[in-house]
Amino acid sequence: MAFTRSAGILLHPTSFPGRYGIGDLGDAAYRFVDFLKGAGQSLWQVLPLGPTGYGDSPYQCFSAFAGNPLLIDPEKLIGDGLLCWSDFSDLPPFPQDRVDYGWVIHWKIPLLKRSFYRFMDHADGKLRREFEAFCAEKAGWLEDYALFMALKDAHGGAAWSSWPLDIRTRQPAALAFWRRELAEPIKVHKYLQWQFFRQWRELKAYANAAGVRIIGDIPIFVAYDSADAWAHPEVFYFDEEGQPTVVAGVPPDYFSATGQLWGNPLYRWAEMAENRYRWWVDRFRATLDLVDIVRIDHFRGFYNYWEIPAGEETAINGRWVMGPGADLFQVVTEELGQVDIIAEDLGDFTPEARAGVDALMAQFGFPSMKVLQFGFMEGPSSIHLPHNFSSSCIVYPGTHDNDTVVGWFTETSSPGEREYALKYLGKRDPSDIAWDFIRLAWASVAKLAVATVQDLLGLGSWARMNVPSRASGNWQWRYWPGALSQELQYRLLELTAVYGRLPEDKPKKKADEAEPEQADQPS
Repeated sequence: MAFTRSAGILLHPTSFPGRYGIGDLGDAAYRFVDFLKGAGQSLWQVLPLGPTGYGDSPYQCFSAFAGNPLLIDPEKLIGDGLLCWSDFSDLPPFPQDRVDYGWVIHWKIPLLKRSFYRFMDHADGKLRREFEAFCAEKAGWLEDYALFMALKDAHGGAAWSSWPLDIRTRQPAALAFWRRELAEPIKVHKYLQWQFFRQWRELKAYANAAGVRIIGDIPIFVAYDSADAWAHPEVFYFDEEGQPTVVAGVPPDYFSATGQLWGNPLYRWAEMAENRYRWWVDRFRATLDLVDIVRIDHFRGFYNYWEIPAGEETAINGRWVMGPGADLFQVVTEELGQVDIIAEDLGDFTPEARAGVDALMAQFGFPSMKVLQFGFMEGPSSIHLPHNFSSSCIVYPGTHDNDTVVGWFTETSSPGEREYALKYLGKRDPSDIAWDFIRLAWASVAKLAVATVQDLLGLGSWARMNVPSRASGNWQWRYWPGALSQELQYRLLELTAVYGRLPEDKPKKKADEAEPEQADQPS
C-alpha cells in the first residue's frame, strides 16, 4: 500500500470537552474535525472504540466488535424525540478536565436506558426500521454481545468465568433460557449499539468529507472477560470449563526481572487457519466499518508470542511460539482487498525476531512506528531517530503510552538524554520543546507524522493519557473548551505546509483563511 506524505493528531473521543462527564460524539467532535481540516491535517488517530470494563482501558474491552455506549451524545437523542431537556435536570457537576468513569456510568447509562424505553413507546416507523436493519446487519456479533452484557448485568457484573457452568459453557438449553429471561435487557444493549454506530458513522462521514482519514486500533489480544472469549471458546486455548490453559505476556527483560503477565487468552492459530481465519477476517471487516486505517497493537505477536501456562504468578516460565505470520494477512487481503495497516512494532526483539517481523511488514508494505522520545533515550544508533528512518514509517513525538514531551523532558528523562535532545534539535532553549519535537517529526522523511493533542498544547505529565504500569487513574484526561484555538490552528497549518504534509488537494492557505474552533457556550 502507498501512503501519501501527511500528518495528523492522536486524540481519543473520551478527551473531548463537554458537559456530560466524558467526551462524546457530539458538537465537540465535529469542531475537532473542523480544526483538523483548517490546520491541514488529514489523519485523526483514535484508540479502540469498544465498551471498556474494569480499569477503563480501551485495550481491555468487553467486545472487539462493539462500540462504547458512553460515547453516545445524549443531545442527539433529543432531536429524535428519545430524550427531552427535562431528562437532564439531574446533571451532576462533572469535572471538565478529566473523566470520572464511575460517576459517568452511574448517571449516563440510566439516561440512555430512558431513551430506549421512549423509543419502544413512541418511535416512528422509520426509526424502528433503521434499528431492525442494524440488528440484522450486525447479528453475527451483536446477538452474542447483547446476551453477554445482559448476563453480566444479571450476575452483578461478575466475569463470565464465575457464571453457572451451563451458561459459562454455552449449553443450548441455558442459552435458550437466558435469551427468554433477559429479552428486554438484551434489546437495551442492541439499542445502545445502534445509537453508537449511527452517531459514529455520521461523524466518520463528516471527517472523510473534510479530507480526514481515521486511524483506529486493533489490539492483537482480547480480554478474557469479553463476549469474544465467551462466545468463541473454540478459537482460544480453553479447557472444557472455559478456563484458559495458557495466557499472554512478555518474558523477563531489562525492565522487569519477572516479565509481564498480561493474562489475555491465546489463539488456536492452527484451528483458525482451517476456516481461513474467519474470526479475524470478521474483526478486520468490523474495524474497517469504523475507521479507514488500522493500527495493529503488538504486531510482533503475529510473528511469535510468549506463551505462559495458566496459573503462573509471573511471566518467567513461558516459551516463544510462532504466530500465523504471512498466512493470516494473505487471507485478509484475499477476503477484504488491500487494507491500510500500520504495524505497532515497538519493544525488545532478538535479532531473529526483529528480522522476522521486518520481513513480514515488508512483504505487505506495513509502515512501522517510530517514537522520538525513545530515540533520545537510546542514542545515535536508535531506529527512532530521523537520520535512521526510511520513509515507510509513522513517527510520533510520543504516543498515548508515553509521557507528554514536556513531561518527559522536565521530569522523566535523564540529564544526558535532555542534553542529547537539545543538541539533536540544535536548540539551547527548551521552552518550546513540545513543538520542537513536532517540528522534527513533521520534517522527517516518514510518510506519516502524528502528534498527541497534549503535545500540541505543550502540556506536562499531569495530562498524559496512560501510564502502562499504573493500575488506575488512566484514560481520564480531557481538554478544556476553546483549547484548540485559532492561533494553534494557524501554527499547525503553517508547519504542515512548510514540510509538505498538506493534503494534495488543499491549497496553502493564508493563516487568516483557516477555520478556528469555537469555544463551548455556557448553558
